[in-house]
Amino acid sequence: MNIYAIIILATIAVDFILDLVSNYLNLKSLSKELPKEFEGVYDEETYAKSQEYTKVGTRFGFITGIFDLALVLGFWFSGGFNWLDEIVRAWEFGELVTGVIYIFILMIAKSVISLPFSIYSTFVIEERFGFNKTTAKTFVLDLLKGLALALVIGIPLLAGILAFFIYTGSLAWLYAWGAVTVFTLIMQYVAPTWIMPLFNKFTPLEEGELKTKIEAYTEKVNFPLKGLFVIDGSKRSSKSNAFFTGFGKNKRVALYDTLIENHTDEELVAVLAHEIGHYKKKHIIKGMIAGFVQSGVLFFLLSIFLNAEGLFDAFYMDEMSVYAGLIFFGMLYAPIDMILSIFMQLSSRKHEYEADAFAAETTGQPADMISTLKKLSKDNLSNLTPHPFYVFLNYSHPPVLQRIHAIQKLDV
Repeated sequence: MNIYAIIILATIAVDFILDLVSNYLNLKSLSKELPKEFEGVYDEETYAKSQEYTKVGTRFGFITGIFDLALVLGFWFSGGFNWLDEIVRAWEFGELVTGVIYIFILMIAKSVISLPFSIYSTFVIEERFGFNKTTAKTFVLDLLKGLALALVIGIPLLAGILAFFIYTGSLAWLYAWGAVTVFTLIMQYVAPTWIMPLFNKFTPLEEGELKTKIEAYTEKVNFPLKGLFVIDGSKRSSKSNAFFTGFGKNKRVALYDTLIENHTDEELVAVLAHEIGHYKKKHIIKGMIAGFVQSGVLFFLLSIFLNAEGLFDAFYMDEMSVYAGLIFFGMLYAPIDMILSIFMQLSSRKHEYEADAFAAETTGQPADMISTLKKLSKDNLSNLTPHPFYVFLNYSHPPVLQRIHAIQKLDV
């Protein structure tokens, strides 16, 4: 076992231990006493149900985590990566096509093996807690559509990245970085109109009091909105959400039909104001820039380690290749990714506070934002008392109680 294997195994172990400890602390922090801020929102039965949902989800996550860990280590130490490489190389398609096939087989195999867990999560756990609205037909169609997108979009992108590193020499990382950056920008622009409608129906918000209030608000904050849509989220889940997507002239705001059903017009304006706050505070641009910088660093480091013979020895490979190196480097990069993700989560939580403040200040009704957060927590059976260490590692949004307290402190 060489230094590369030791680093990767140590990272896997640390990640597993951190996950185990944080989940244990999170379960221990579940409070039997309902926070006073939610009195009148949760009844005793609903609050108990939200805690049980956290417990069941945590236990299921632990089981799937153990399974994934055993799968990766078993395949690794049984020489599976080299075994598959020998099979694919025997087809003699050339390194580029061989690389695409090799990675695609691994991805498909992982998806197929994980499928029973996805089915159980959707049709047993989510069903048990009253969330699941997905039919077997919708579930299968989603899988097929995802596969089609992987073939039409993912395979060409993968082939392009491999081609750069196979054929363009020392500046391959720079070309790959540029190509991925351009691809990401294009996808941000076309996804709202071409890809997302493949999975959900986007219906323009009908004329009425809600639309009038929303248009008055967007005009007030000078937010040119091309599309305001209702998304049929209820065909998959009873959970509520809203999101902002696109940029330039292709900006869209989508409100889940479940959100509209359970909230007042004023609360929906507050939700919209929060999403617009992300745009106005340039959170989307900042996130994209951070992502571009991160991918640039990743490709640069990849270019260094693709020729590290020890990395291939760690996985018992007989021959070195760009495509296998791409996979192995992903595992080697895990410690950096783990650290970066923590900082990204910190930044994301800060942005959520800022978007909340923007919504409260520009609507002039912080109480609407607070009541929205309370209702969303109840509708989604959120954990109201997560442990700080679990939040530190996993939350992209601050806990709802902290968000409420931050809004209450605003001078509005």
